[in-house]
Amino acid sequence: MRCLVTGATGYIGGRLAPRLLAEGHTVRCLARAAGRLRDVPWAARVEIAEGDLRRPETLPAAFAGVDVAYYLVHSLGQTGFEAADREAAANFAEAAMVAGVHRIVYLGGPQPAGGGATSPHLRSRAEVGRILLDSGVPTAVLRAAVIIGSGSASFEMLRHLTERLPAMVTPRWVRNRVQPIAVRDVLRYLTGCATLPAEVNRGFDIGGPDVLTFEDMMRRYARVAGLRRRVVVPVRALTPSLSSHWVGLVTPVPNAIARPLVESLVHEAVAREHDIAAHVPDPPGGLTGFDRAVELALAKIRDAEVETRWSTASGPDAPAEPLPSDPRWSGGTVYTDVRERAVDAPPDALWRVVEGIGGEHGWYSFPLAWAVRGWLDRLIGGVGLRRGRRDPHHLRVGEALDFWRVEEVVPGKLLRLRAEMRLPGRAWLEMRAEPADGGGSRYVQRAVFLPRGLAGHAYWGAVLPFHGVVFAGMARNIARHAERARP
Repeated sequence: MRCLVTGATGYIGGRLAPRLLAEGHTVRCLARAAGRLRDVPWAARVEIAEGDLRRPETLPAAFAGVDVAYYLVHSLGQTGFEAADREAAANFAEAAMVAGVHRIVYLGGPQPAGGGATSPHLRSRAEVGRILLDSGVPTAVLRAAVIIGSGSASFEMLRHLTERLPAMVTPRWVRNRVQPIAVRDVLRYLTGCATLPAEVNRGFDIGGPDVLTFEDMMRRYARVAGLRRRVVVPVRALTPSLSSHWVGLVTPVPNAIARPLVESLVHEAVAREHDIAAHVPDPPGGLTGFDRAVELALAKIRDAEVETRWSTASGPDAPAEPLPSDPRWSGGTVYTDVRERAVDAPPDALWRVVEGIGGEHGWYSFPLAWAVRGWLDRLIGGVGLRRGRRDPHHLRVGEALDFWRVEEVVPGKLLRLRAEMRLPGRAWLEMRAEPADGGGSRYVQRAVFLPRGLAGHAYWGAVLPFHGVVFAGMARNIARHAERARP
């Protein structure tokens, strides 16, 4: 089968593509910027097509010759995500129909019982499913609730709430029932749907073998993780809006994503049928139970083998503004802060420190200042510092690193980060490891800020006094760490 995977830079799509390859399928990935997939381990085995589901003129080449098209994108966390997803789904459906695609597979959200009012997130997921089912192309809509796997937004919420709060006052929705499913079972269903009979055009509920409340999941997570029993006290006063702020303060998931997820948990999400088993039979040992799914997820995190994370797809694929290497001809004001240090260590030792920056390793200067900047960003709805990093040692283009996005990696030489904190402008941080004449190396660090309006100029002026401490200290300490780590 020739498969098209949209959302390949995201959590599920980034895991599905290599599994389709393992099943013997030919895979093409659609991305707004091909560079976002440059560093994934399976990049050389897939075809990458550049296109945007909100720009229909870019889609025909991506859909040409495709048998199965996977719709794995959403605009969660963006303003007006319902309208954006409606437009993207309609364009996807039209392109698939025109190209003669044989099958569409879509991973959506649960369908609450009773058919009453739902959250905007679930309403949008259901609307996308209807658009695809009405496309004229046979479609399978898989409806999943909470996905348990290393790096998923739902799992990160569960993990951080449980680990950081041994006792917590919670909203009443923690006692609503939900049927979580292991990410490995979701991927198994997605790959299996590639060969569904042509007459199948419907939705399927998918869930694991356990029906639990969120409170149950927190207690069972604590037990699996070897934590003391958690005390949970549900109260009526915590609305979904207040709950999302609470989740945003405690977990890495920002309010913009936490709120629609929390609003979805207000509704019970239990599978009402298991008809998918007639087409994709359960594995010999049965579907993965909740406790086993948590064990697998924690093992991946412990061994630094997290394939994809929720934060991978949380930002735009590429900035519209010129790169920081272009400021002289880009026009307008460009503020820069450049620091250089001679390092008594080879370039490869310096590079290891540079590539390991952020996450648990920190930013090598004035930790309180970085922490305060992260807290302030969270307070105004930004991502803050808690996103961390996927791998403690290696970075890929396109992945999140605290409140930055990795924009370029030239192994051994260059790391360029694009800021995703809330700013009145655009910002980059660039770090280079260069060989020095006569031995050793040279560390070059450059911060670039393109202000937007008067607020941008005022912002730069306000933070300028701190740069001497933060950026100078950062360059000095990176050099010192490289010298200590030299062979």
